[in-house]
Amino acid sequence: MPRPAAKPVPFEAKFMLFGIGNAGVEYAHTRHNIGFMVVDRCLLLCQDLRKTATVAGAEIATGEFSGKKVAFVKPTTYVNRCGPAFEASAAAFGVPLGSCLVVVDDYNLPIGTVRFRAGGSDGGHNGLKSIFERVGRDFPRLRIGIGPMPAGAKAVDFVLGTFTGKDQEVLTPAIDKAVEGITAFLNDGIEKAMSVFNGPQGVTGKK
Repeated sequence: MPRPAAKPVPFEAKFMLFGIGNAGVEYAHTRHNIGFMVVDRCLLLCQDLRKTATVAGAEIATGEFSGKKVAFVKPTTYVNRCGPAFEASAAAFGVPLGSCLVVVDDYNLPIGTVRFRAGGSDGGHNGLKSIFERVGRDFPRLRIGIGPMPAGAKAVDFVLGTFTGKDQEVLTPAIDKAVEGITAFLNDGIEKAMSVFNGPQGVTGKK
């Protein structure tokens, strides 16, 4: 499928941080929205933060983060249809795939685990599948563990469930660790982020 033509945007960005999640207050605290939570934390640390117009089903803000010009993108579609928003946003800012970092939940990882990947499979995540359908698999991603999923549970029910109070004890430092990793990615690239944050230190706690 051909990529959409880039449309002019009012602000420049050299990187794109794309959080996967569902828009709407009813989803705000669900496990599937950890990508939004990480993006929101980064926005709090931004300088020269500006809002841009919605681009193809995504809310976008731009700002300086760790000295880099970054577009922060949260799709307004549902998770399993976020691929077009990713593709259109990257095209609008002219950001190459290697400079686009997708932040995504992963129930295959223990809660609080932070893992960077340069590429690879979708791990059963429908948001990643949607992006694959539009741009292929060669883009960096940051997986945040929300598991383990209880035996016998349905994946859709688990990811759309809310974090427990005990989960929050682990989740808060995990988001802090993710922000540190994003800073490393922006300054030194995905390989550096993987080498520093994918070891035992990438696990911030256990349930």
